[in-house]
Amino acid sequence: MFGLLMKHMKANKILPQISDTERQALEAGSVWIDGEFFGGNPDFKKMLTESYAKLSPEEQSFIDGPCEELCRMCDRYEITRTRKVPEDVLEFVKKQGFMSFLIPREYGGKQFSKLAISTIMAKLMPFNAAVGTFVVIPNTLGAAELLIQYGTKAQKDHYLPRLARGEYVPCFGLTEATAGSDAASIKAEGEVFRDADGELKIKLNFRKRYITLAPVANLATIACKLDDPQNLLGKGVDVGITCVLIHKGTPGFTNGDHHMPIGDAFDNGPLYGKDVIVPAANIIGGIECAGQGWKMLMEQLAGGRAVSLPAGAVGGAKLIAATTGAYSMVRQQFGIAIGRMEGVEDKVGKIAGLTYLLEASRVFACSALDQHHEPPVTSAVLKAYSTEIARQLVVDGMDVMAGAGVMQGPNNIIGQAYMSSPVGVTVEGANIMTRTLIIFGQGATRCHPYALKVVNGAEQNDVAMFRSNLLGWFGHLFMGFCRNLVRGLTRGLSVSVPDVHPETKTYYRRLGWAASRYGLLTDLAMFTIGGQLKARGKLTGRYADALAWQLLGFSALRRFEAEGRKPEDLALVHYALSHSLAQIQEAFAGIYANFDGALGNLLRLVGTIGLRINPIGVAPSDAMSHDAALTIQSYNAQFLRLAKDIFIPPEGTPGAGRLLRAFRLVSEAQPILARIVTAQKDKCLPRGSAEELAAEAAYKGVITREEANQVAAALAARLDAIEVDVFKPEQYYLDSTGNKGIYSAAPEQKFAA
Repeated sequence: MFGLLMKHMKANKILPQISDTERQALEAGSVWIDGEFFGGNPDFKKMLTESYAKLSPEEQSFIDGPCEELCRMCDRYEITRTRKVPEDVLEFVKKQGFMSFLIPREYGGKQFSKLAISTIMAKLMPFNAAVGTFVVIPNTLGAAELLIQYGTKAQKDHYLPRLARGEYVPCFGLTEATAGSDAASIKAEGEVFRDADGELKIKLNFRKRYITLAPVANLATIACKLDDPQNLLGKGVDVGITCVLIHKGTPGFTNGDHHMPIGDAFDNGPLYGKDVIVPAANIIGGIECAGQGWKMLMEQLAGGRAVSLPAGAVGGAKLIAATTGAYSMVRQQFGIAIGRMEGVEDKVGKIAGLTYLLEASRVFACSALDQHHEPPVTSAVLKAYSTEIARQLVVDGMDVMAGAGVMQGPNNIIGQAYMSSPVGVTVEGANIMTRTLIIFGQGATRCHPYALKVVNGAEQNDVAMFRSNLLGWFGHLFMGFCRNLVRGLTRGLSVSVPDVHPETKTYYRRLGWAASRYGLLTDLAMFTIGGQLKARGKLTGRYADALAWQLLGFSALRRFEAEGRKPEDLALVHYALSHSLAQIQEAFAGIYANFDGALGNLLRLVGTIGLRINPIGVAPSDAMSHDAALTIQSYNAQFLRLAKDIFIPPEGTPGAGRLLRAFRLVSEAQPILARIVTAQKDKCLPRGSAEELAAEAAYKGVITREEANQVAAALAARLDAIEVDVFKPEQYYLDSTGNKGIYSAAPEQKFAA
């Protein structure tokens, strides 16, 4: 009977259809806590034992030392304006080992943890992308990472020390005009032949684009489809996707031209190859690894997506939180700080709460990588949702800063981040594709306790494997239905919750309740839609949303526990989890509304009513946004802790430096101003601005003369911090060549505030 059922399911494509390239992607990496949510019954006690790591003293010292020094030696605005990284800056990057974080110490590298690499990227990328990419690209997917994992001894001995020293500046050529998110469809060709001396070589032809560092790189890794017409490698005619190293200057190889990325520009451009000849020994891993390129890429991306792009996004969010919270208290309208107006406060609270959540997810995911987990589904979630949430937060930050965010110049703090936000959303797998194809498309099969085993049994015609796992799946479906029913009726009270802070227990219950529904809906989709799920991107995108916010929400809870249950952070936890649960609720509503067939009708008629009268979550309340906003609206120990490891320019320097100086002075003056306001209420002082009454308050003994001077200094700093840049005509206008511009005047005339 099960043999016939297996044939029927295969013939009617009821089971997911897995191509060879998809199977390599599915088999890459490992299942992590994402499997707990797909299973529908997360073991929170076990999940809370997963590592939430800290930087080593050596790593923290590097961040506080060379990393800080690198930022201080850069003129951020000048680099942005000229799009050119100064030679002394680039030399510092190389000499201090910024290109060597991945490389083992035996080859001259620093061999930092993934958490440290991510933290360094989170500091550098929001500061300046042109400088940051010289750190990001050598320490992510490319020559070093691939050589460490797959290179021959000779390749490692030659390339790794030189990559560590920055003698080789690498880039990775994957994307083409017809192969973006569908990277497996690359057209780049390589053909194996034997030259006159009997040496095996490869002739390559390719046109790559969107390649970061391509214009300045002297070592490119090219992904190509390798053909071997004479089977010289012994792997057949169609060898498959292969990664090949090409040195700058190789005849037929062209690099040096630039694309112009939006916003904060960085070196990016095309790579061209016309009959480029390289030894077959240039295949990463040698001839034995010919045809293994796609597997290499999938294995490295399984965890790698959680590092570089999330780092830039989360670092940017932390910078936005610090500066927006500060600006909301420095800028005044109608006689009060704009951060005390509820409309502005709502934006600030959202920025604070979601930044806490994003930083939690970054640290938690990198900690998993350092424990040798390589979870492709979680990595895809981190990449897609951190970049998208950061894009939303920078828009909110621009709304708060208003004119100060719009007017460009050295004092503009987040304008470049606003313009650059589409970059993170687009690269390393466009978020649209990641959300609608990868997260649930791979996760439903890979992370489910039975699905992949059933598919494997069918593909291998193993009736016994198929039968045992299909029966297990049916039992899992029945238990999932019962579990979901009980948890819905009890609103999660039946979920087992470990020993956590009393105020966070409700969030574990609701996440457990959400997981039971998610697991059941996953089973229903795979049984009823099956092989057609790939084409249902709108529906699978909603499944991805529900999973992502479960993972992100739990990350915030894990952070709260790992950091010692700080009472002052509870406001951020409440906001983050309430927002997460509301997003999960919205995703479920979308799934119910768009499910097909008789089951879809039932979900729409009955399930939707249940969602409305018994919701898993609702949006954060006004009180929650108020409390969350307060966490970044005072210059205190909590503010400094939340802003840790982002670059804060020296006080008084343009942009964030002068803003945060004003924020510190304004925060320190608040108790003094409160006494002046009290005196006004007691009729001891006239009505008016408390700041402007400081001198009179000192004269009447309400405050001391030193305190009056402190208020005056805060007022002067506040007024200075809200000014924007002004340029003279000869500084503002460019000629037709673009050579004359803002900084063409004498240094003292660069800008006027």
